[in-house]
Amino acid sequence: MKKKTFEIVGAVMGIVLFTSCQSSESPAEEANQVPDVEQDEIAPPVNYLETGQNLALSTKSALGKNLIAALGEKGAAGAVEFCNTKAIPITDSMSAVLNAKIKRVSDKPRNPSNMANTEELIYINAWKKGKARGEQHPPLMAERDGKMVGYFPIVANQMCLQCHGKPKVDINAETLNALAKLYPEDKATGYSDMDLRGIFVVEMEK
Repeated sequence: MKKKTFEIVGAVMGIVLFTSCQSSESPAEEANQVPDVEQDEIAPPVNYLETGQNLALSTKSALGKNLIAALGEKGAAGAVEFCNTKAIPITDSMSAVLNAKIKRVSDKPRNPSNMANTEELIYINAWKKGKARGEQHPPLMAERDGKMVGYFPIVANQMCLQCHGKPKVDINAETLNALAKLYPEDKATGYSDMDLRGIFVVEMEK
């Protein structure tokens, strides 16, 4: 009888030990476990500066392609007319396509509606001071009112000078007449190659 009792107790102990080895965690601990997630299922952090730069370059490319076509067909005076009627609509359409607010502003605007605001002027002036010291001033990304806003320089080149360079030196008489007619408040002349003539401002949701 004693032998049978020991056998039963031993069997019960074996079952208990086996069950304990199967799971050493309580039901609450098991419920709180985080399942393994594949690395490619975790969204990488957004690089707002790089994203903004790509949006600005896409907009610049769309404007540049159309501007070059206008220059080829009608010369610099025709390009002035193109900018007057098409530049802002093209920029606005790129904003819609790229799902961001994109604009061009300057401290010396051709169109008064493109005048830079206080924060944009701070970046423009810092860029110019850096250039005067022989320094490069990189694009800037900052958080403004819960949104990410990037500032990306627009630097003058030889093509730009046909409409934005020095009057009667880079800008011919026909183009000057077109500017006077279409932009009576024009301030966007007198630039040299590699001068900063404005910036793209790209605003994105966080």
